[in-house]
Amino acid sequence: MSSTKTPADPGQLRRAVLVVAGLNLAYFFVEGVIALAIGSVSLLADSVDFFEDFAVNSLIAIALGWSLTWQARAGKASAVIILLPALAAVWQIVAKFPDPDAPDAFTLFVTAGGAVVVNLICTLILARFRTGAGSLTQAAFLAARNDVAINLAIILMAGVTAFVGTGWPDLVLGALILVLNVGAAKEVWETAHEEALAAKALAGDFDDD
Repeated sequence: MSSTKTPADPGQLRRAVLVVAGLNLAYFFVEGVIALAIGSVSLLADSVDFFEDFAVNSLIAIALGWSLTWQARAGKASAVIILLPALAAVWQIVAKFPDPDAPDAFTLFVTAGGAVVVNLICTLILARFRTGAGSLTQAAFLAARNDVAINLAIILMAGVTAFVGTGWPDLVLGALILVLNVGAAKEVWETAHEEALAAKALAGDFDDD
């Protein structure tokens, strides 16, 4: 199955991930400032998620010229990076659990709407490179795809928050962000591990580690 993959053009891929990295870094600052201003757990976790995407795509641009073995190792590093937003979500959930104030619903709606636009652009840019460049681009694609789902969930949650007037929907969504990122990290780690085994086989190293 893996033998049917068409390798991605390194120059096109590098340009694509650098554009995606720049978009994510810019919106990380926008969403992070707004999240702190209105006290939103889910929005803060999502802003950290933008920084995670910036880091993953920057790593791809750096690792493109590396060997298959080192790309697999970079893929595992990407899987670890994907967990960063999950840690941020856990921290905020624990901190706000005793008394979750409701964040401003309209600001949540507008900010998450902007995030949907950014992440849809990133997903479309990365979709053509999803198969054919290994776990690194899979990490970037999965992160962008999951971010669209998270942003849409934040928009829905903004409406629920306006209706119920509490911060509990925000905490529940923070937990959902945790689950999504752990699942994506697991997928990327497994793909990178398969690539590492393939690299060993190509090198004639069949020893069990």
